[in-house]
Amino acid sequence: MAEENAPRRLAAVVVGAGATGLFAAAALADFADVTVVERDRLPDGPEPRRGVPQARHAHLVWSGGVKAFDELLPGLTDEVVAHGGRLVHIMGDMVSRAPNEVWFRRFTATRHRNLVCSRDLLDFVLRGRVLADGRVVLREETTVLGLEGDATTVTGVRVRTGDEESTLRADLVVDASGRGSRAPQWLTGLGVPAVAERVVNAGVAYATRVYDAPEATRGIDFPLINVQANPAKAPGQGGIVLPVEGNRWIVTLSGTRGGEPTGDPGAFVDFALGLGDPVIGELIKDARPLGDIATTRATANRRRYYEQAKRWPDGFVVLGDAVAGYNPVYGHGLTVAAQGALAVRDVLRAAGPGRPGLSRRLQRAAARPVAAAWDLAVGQDALYPGAAETRPNGVERVLARFVDKAVETGARNPRAMAALLDVMSLERPATRLFSLDMLVPMLIGPGKPRLQGPPLTETERKAALS
Repeated sequence: MAEENAPRRLAAVVVGAGATGLFAAAALADFADVTVVERDRLPDGPEPRRGVPQARHAHLVWSGGVKAFDELLPGLTDEVVAHGGRLVHIMGDMVSRAPNEVWFRRFTATRHRNLVCSRDLLDFVLRGRVLADGRVVLREETTVLGLEGDATTVTGVRVRTGDEESTLRADLVVDASGRGSRAPQWLTGLGVPAVAERVVNAGVAYATRVYDAPEATRGIDFPLINVQANPAKAPGQGGIVLPVEGNRWIVTLSGTRGGEPTGDPGAFVDFALGLGDPVIGELIKDARPLGDIATTRATANRRRYYEQAKRWPDGFVVLGDAVAGYNPVYGHGLTVAAQGALAVRDVLRAAGPGRPGLSRRLQRAAARPVAAAWDLAVGQDALYPGAAETRPNGVERVLARFVDKAVETGARNPRAMAALLDVMSLERPATRLFSLDMLVPMLIGPGKPRLQGPPLTETERKAALS
């Protein structure tokens, strides 16, 4: 009798086998038989793949993302670490200069741990975990042409594999196809009114080169080195050194309009030396490069407000970069992808699948981590000339000054730093910045003096420059 009363398993189609699509498939597998449709052929190992042009640049996963990873797929983070990834203590394992040019002290009292590895490795481990689930089926080299259904209900997708077109019926279709999502066109094609959209483009360009880590740095857990751009001094230029598996450093440089890095190998080190602090240039000027420079310009913050749509069809949800893509410098894309999928799973557990209006609830739940990351990114990027259609208003400027003060306080006080990291990691809402942990040291003074330079230890500096 229990089996007769068990809820019917749904049929779900996930568009895209990137990180967002794989997290979505993991979230749905308890409720549905999932088909993941991917236009490319996926690599067998931790290798570059088409469709993820940003993969060669530096990536990290904030602690809020690490928690979501392991809640969706228990043990995933440990598996990445077993393959050479690293859980780093933020700020103890990081040397970082904030946008307001304050160097953070390397406090070790905070509990935040970020996951650091190449994107190729992360995607490889994630694919292995999700696609090993018998409830998830992958259809590679298959393109989604459009949605089936009407303005009230999506019933599947039309696909093309080679020269053959067919229809995949589904109770739920999840668009996880990234920045190139065709969901706006698909929805208007069904008669769904267009949703509001906002773009804030700081004009950031990225250039990345991989280096052989200096021999002496390989046994000491060399820290991440991060020099963030200052929006008050356009063009904003920054860079990061990310030690990853295989004894490599991924070095990503960035610059806004008028100060962009290029793919010229002869200019890469000079650009790094010319940042607000030359530490990155000094670390790589004698290091051995491994391969060419990868460049990217598609870095605008773009958000589609699907959760605010007056009409939304049952059977359709949009997740990840297909909803909102961010300037990669903030490192929130992977965290939002996992948290959005987790929100979908939690709503399905609470409400049960197949109920009318469920897709709207799913879309609204997935929008919460999107909104948090969006506010953090746009709050900085909107300050660059030409980035937004309107300049920040008085309230936004006051909030920006408050955040600058919070950063300066956190740089010199561990309690304030913990509050700042709670927000930056997407573990807590922005209201955490108004807690006593932040306000008390902000009002009475953080106590410790400002650092005058990057807080590398003598051992680290000698190892890198020997």
